[in-house]
Amino acid sequence: MGKQLLLENINVPGIETLSVYRANGGYKALEKALKMQQSEVVDEVKKSGLRGRGGAGFPTGMKWGFIAKPEGVPRHLVCNADESEPGTFKDRYLMQHNPHLLIEGMILSSYALGANTSYIYIRGELLYVYHILEKAIQAAYDAGFLGDNILGSGFNLNLYCHLGAGAYICGEETALIESLEGKRGNPRIKPPFPAVSGVWGRPTVVNNVETIAATVPIINMGGEEYAKIGVGKSTGTKLISACGHINNPGVYEIELGLSCEEFLFDDKYCGGIKNGKKFKAVVAGGSSVPILPADLFLKTAKGEPRLMSYESLSDGGFISGTMLGSGGFIVLDETASIVKNLWNFTRFYHHESCGQCSPCREGTGWMEKILNRILEGKGKQTDIDLLFDIQSKIDGKTICPLGEAAAWPVASAIRHFRKEFEEYVNKPEEIVDVKHYYAVNNLQQSAK
Repeated sequence: MGKQLLLENINVPGIETLSVYRANGGYKALEKALKMQQSEVVDEVKKSGLRGRGGAGFPTGMKWGFIAKPEGVPRHLVCNADESEPGTFKDRYLMQHNPHLLIEGMILSSYALGANTSYIYIRGELLYVYHILEKAIQAAYDAGFLGDNILGSGFNLNLYCHLGAGAYICGEETALIESLEGKRGNPRIKPPFPAVSGVWGRPTVVNNVETIAATVPIINMGGEEYAKIGVGKSTGTKLISACGHINNPGVYEIELGLSCEEFLFDDKYCGGIKNGKKFKAVVAGGSSVPILPADLFLKTAKGEPRLMSYESLSDGGFISGTMLGSGGFIVLDETASIVKNLWNFTRFYHHESCGQCSPCREGTGWMEKILNRILEGKGKQTDIDLLFDIQSKIDGKTICPLGEAAAWPVASAIRHFRKEFEEYVNKPEEIVDVKHYYAVNNLQQSAK
C-alpha cells in the first residue's frame, strides 16, 4: 500500500481524543503554521499542488488566493461536510474516526485565510458524526487550540458545526451558503463568487473535508515534498470510497497515479470482483460522473493503462473517459443491469433537484419516467434517442452542476451500453423485472 497521510493513524485506539491525537503528532502542523506568515501558509498549499477533493479538482491554493480582503470586513472558511454523493462515504469515515485532523486543518486554513469565524456544514443524517465533532471541538477549545489568542499567536478563531437538512443540492457551495444563512438551499448565480461575496456577503472559501484535512500533512512535510507524491498535476494522496461488486469494500488512501487495474484487482485494495464474476463497468467518482465499461476503465482509448488520477481518468473526454470526482468508486459485475442502475441514479437526481432551473426540474423527471417505462417493458426504440436528447438539453444549461450530474450518467450509459436499452425494448418479456414493476408502483402509490 502507498503512502498514508490521512489514514496513517486511523486505527490507533483513542485517536478521536485530543490526548491520543497529540501523542501521535497532532497539532504540530498548527504550531508550525502559526509561526509562519499567513501568505507563507497559502504558498505552501500552492506549492503542494493540492486540488479540491470534493469533486471539481480545482487547485486549492489558487482558490485561496482569490479571496477578497476588503479592510474591516470579516472573512470565513466553510468546510463542506455535506457528503451526499451516492457512492461516497470517505469524509464521514475520516470525521468519525479522526475528527481532530479536520479540526487542525480548519484552524491552520482559517489562519492562512485570515478567517476568525469558521463553520463545518455537516449533512443532517450524520448526527452521530456531528456529536463526535462537537466533543472534539470542545476539547480543542479547552486546550487553547480554539478561541482567543491561540497558542499565544494573537490569532483568534471560533469554530461552529452546522447541521444541514439532508439536501443533496447543499453540497453545491452557494446552496450550502444559503442554507448556512438559514434560507432554502438554492444555488446562487455566479458571479459574484463566494471568494468575493459568500456567507452574509463576506469573502468566503468553501473547501471539502478531505481537502482541509490534507493541509495538515502539507504543512508538516512542506508543499514541495507533498508535490513529489502522485503524478503530474495529480499530486498527493486521495481517499477512495470503494463499493459494489468487489471483495474488499471500504475507504482506501491511494497515491494518485496508481494504476486502475491494480486498485481494482490487488488484494491491498478492492481485491477483484466478488464471487469470481466478470468485471462489467465502473462509476469512478460518485454517481454524477460518466460510467465506463471495463475495457475503457482499464485502458484509455489510446491503449495506455488508465491511472487513478484526474488527468488519466478524464483522458478521452466524456466520449471514452470519466472523472475522478469525489472518489465514490462503484463497481458493477456482469449480472448488473446498467438500465436499472441508471434509473436509480436518475430517480435520485429528480428527487434532489431544487427546481430552480426548468431544464433540471422538468428534464430529470422526464428521464425518470422514460426509464421507468422502459423497465416496465413498455418502452419504444425512440425512447432511447429521446433520453439522449433530453440529457443534452439539461447539460450546461443550469445554474449549478446538478443538471450535469443528472445528464452525464444518462449520456454515457447510452453511449457505452446502448444494446442493453435495446434489449429492454425489443425483448421485454424476457428481461422485465416484475419486482421492479411492483417496487416502482408502490413508490408511486406511497407518494400519492
